[in-house]
Amino acid sequence: MLGRRRGGRPPRFPRVAAYVALTKPRIIELLLITTIPVMIFAAGGLPPVRLVLTTFVGGALAAGCANTLNCYFDRDIDALMKRTENRPLVTGAVSPHQALVFAAVLGLASTALFVAFVNVLSAALAVGAILLYVVGYTLLLKRRTSQNIVWGGVAGCMQVLIGWTAVTGSLSWAPFVLFGVIFLWTPPHYWPLSVRYREDYANAGVPMLPVVARPTTVSRQVVAYTVAMVLCSLLLVPLGGAGVVYGLAALALGLAFLGQTIGLHRRASRFERETGGRDAGTLEQLRRISPMGVFHGSITYLTLLSVAVAVDPFLRISWPF
Repeated sequence: MLGRRRGGRPPRFPRVAAYVALTKPRIIELLLITTIPVMIFAAGGLPPVRLVLTTFVGGALAAGCANTLNCYFDRDIDALMKRTENRPLVTGAVSPHQALVFAAVLGLASTALFVAFVNVLSAALAVGAILLYVVGYTLLLKRRTSQNIVWGGVAGCMQVLIGWTAVTGSLSWAPFVLFGVIFLWTPPHYWPLSVRYREDYANAGVPMLPVVARPTTVSRQVVAYTVAMVLCSLLLVPLGGAGVVYGLAALALGLAFLGQTIGLHRRASRFERETGGRDAGTLEQLRRISPMGVFHGSITYLTLLSVAVAVDPFLRISWPF
């Protein structure tokens, strides 16, 4: 809940905490977890510390700008959802005008930082990521299609391109492979969370896939996207020159996560057989299908895969063929 720390204590600086909450720091953590590993892979070792820091901060500012604008445009539906009813724009901790000014400052600071200390291509990609998330996802897709998170997730994939271009100044096949991995990872990551909060999205009129489709339809697509994601991750070997360490890690991590998604599909199928597909949004469904295990598993998968990307240049073992 906004305005409370663990243990129920209020934050020491509530106004600062409210502005930080607008940026959705947990999402920023997840986006930036891929930045440094991609930069290491692009450099074939440790890139300059200054470059890493400026790229990291610039990416965080850009993501914070996009997330703040998302909170601004979604404040009406955030007020209808238990999961988001305590966001700063809903509670009045920050006014809409203040949020817009804050977002503008973050966006301008991000662009200036990239142009001054990284390069123009990375700056352009950061601006593109903001526009994709705010215009593409928030304004055009989120309230209109059940595939909103699929295409809206493109914005989250941009960070790997930004990290790569920060080091190389150009693009190649390798960053697009990693872009594809995160693109295909987004539905298996977010749809289980949407199952958990299905009633919230339904009450707010947001057509997330779990709202408009049967549990087995959701779980089947989660499995399909996971299979595609694992196959895409292996393309970094032939197209990006990744070695044995990355290749084996990608395969092992992918199969482990695939096993989790298959388990989700089995639980969803069992639930539908037992209930005839009725009451798809009840707490009984949540108990039986247990979607959050896959959600947390997706975070573990992406984190460890990023570690493998970062470690591979230092433990580069060539393939025997």
